[in-house]
Amino acid sequence: MFRSHVMVCTGTGCSASASPKIAEAFEAEVAKSGLAEEVKVVRTGCFGLCELGPIVVVYPEAAFYSRISPDDVPEIVQEHLLKGRPVTRLLYDETVAADDTIKSLDDTSFYKKQMRIALRNCGVINPENIEEYIAFDGYQALGKALTEMTPDAVIETILDSGLRGRGGAGFPTGLKWKFAAGKRGEVQKYVCCNADEGDPGAFMDRSILEGDPHVLLEAMAIAGYAIGANKGYVYVRAEYPIAVKRLQIAIDQAKEYGLLGDNIFGTDFCFDLDIKLGAGAFVCGEETALMTSIEGNRGEPRPRPPFPAVKGLFDAPTILNNVETYANVPRIILLGSDWFNTIGTEKSKGTKVFALGGKIRNTGLVEVPMGTTLREIVEEIGGGIPGGHKFKAAQTGGPSGGCIPAEKIDVPIDYDNLIEIGSMMGSGGLIVMDDTTCMVDIARFFLDFTVEESCGKCTPCRVGTTRLMELLTKITEGKATREDIDKIDELAAFIKDNSLCGLGQTAPNPVLSTLRYFREEYLEHIDHKHCPAGVCKALLQYKIDPDKCVGCTLCAKNCPVSAIAGEVKKPHVIDQDKCIKCGVCMDKCKFSAISKG
Repeated sequence: MFRSHVMVCTGTGCSASASPKIAEAFEAEVAKSGLAEEVKVVRTGCFGLCELGPIVVVYPEAAFYSRISPDDVPEIVQEHLLKGRPVTRLLYDETVAADDTIKSLDDTSFYKKQMRIALRNCGVINPENIEEYIAFDGYQALGKALTEMTPDAVIETILDSGLRGRGGAGFPTGLKWKFAAGKRGEVQKYVCCNADEGDPGAFMDRSILEGDPHVLLEAMAIAGYAIGANKGYVYVRAEYPIAVKRLQIAIDQAKEYGLLGDNIFGTDFCFDLDIKLGAGAFVCGEETALMTSIEGNRGEPRPRPPFPAVKGLFDAPTILNNVETYANVPRIILLGSDWFNTIGTEKSKGTKVFALGGKIRNTGLVEVPMGTTLREIVEEIGGGIPGGHKFKAAQTGGPSGGCIPAEKIDVPIDYDNLIEIGSMMGSGGLIVMDDTTCMVDIARFFLDFTVEESCGKCTPCRVGTTRLMELLTKITEGKATREDIDKIDELAAFIKDNSLCGLGQTAPNPVLSTLRYFREEYLEHIDHKHCPAGVCKALLQYKIDPDKCVGCTLCAKNCPVSAIAGEVKKPHVIDQDKCIKCGVCMDKCKFSAISKG
């Protein structure tokens, strides 16, 4: 029995900041100090508050050390672990009371409004140790399903829970399983997991795989039992090496413990899993393209119907859910649909994990009950907008979603509300933008991503998004007319109605939502050739205020194209024809004499 546990985040974010070296340093210092029998160092998954990484939490005190380096480790071991005196200067400031005692993480602004279901084991267990997962009720739900429930009862429980797919459109999970459940034992069926997660800024599924991979295996086995499948595939990005490694370790351990393979829990149910690596194509997040890729073919979508529940992977009935959706399943089976029904809103049950990023103080992973407002996420959990700037909009749903303006900040976030205001839940990326953001440029950024990721199979997406991109580029370069706005509306409607798959059908969403709420900003670009945020370079001008310029020549000396002229101790002038709008002059000016607009 260990008296202290040192939990070191070794998810991708913290690993990029040398957290594995921190774990090694703790192990060495603990051994050196003679504490090896009393203190255990555990490599965990993501704690959520990525802004403060690398993170180390010491239990039982729950001392939350943030932004530490290997050089800090000896002091923590000597002072905290050996002498019982936490190193307060390294602790997350919100966890330190006035008398230097440690407060609960649940009392901090980042954690107090969260409710962890999908992320419940992340940062709590060693993801590479199946026994730790079992110690936290792991595989009990699978045992309950196989020994106490019929397959139909499992499906009814998922249906009654109201769980909807967390990967995008929010289709009822139980209904999808029900469609695929016919002819059990008569035909080959498959259970698939979409762990491809291609949205810019999204890392929810990756963090679950890195911090709690066994929850996915357990859920997929339950799904296999429910529909009558004995084989599953996890389609995961090759760019997620830590997730892939831990997932494979989990599969090997589950097989060793008899929790995957033949006659699971002494029943006649058999289920096995394989990993299939994706090459990072965004279109492979679409279910039919994903299955085509698993089959070894080019990842392109297929027309529907028939839907995968009837004819999916290898032309067999198949269900596909994403990682977060599956991560809810074991708790629902274990605690019941009535428990899950008490969380969230009437039509959107449970919690949702968001990857919170952009112009926000507390970037990281957030899991909140459905119905939580954007204001609560941005201002309370996220800590607000840094630098004294104002909240302007939030992008949800990635390239398939839309922008939520400041006037909608109090709308409860759930599937239906987001669609009503012109966005969508998507997989859970939530990018916060402040008043320095150009909404035309944001729409162009997401559309550029879609153009690059289009598989090219259908003309509306392949050609339509390219033409739409050209129109947006005209606007950002000051070459557009008001008639181009009408062309955008017409072209966007055509792309939405005629594209083969969800990638094309939702590609115009960022453009349409920004036009809906920020039309005046578009018109400012068109009518006045001016970008209010000072982002669009073609419309940008750097100017020197002669009343503030003291003629120090610093700007002229640093201009890479010699576009600034003037005499010493006299106001300087920028030659707009030469200026490449790099902004070096404004950065170097010590007298705030240079502005852009």
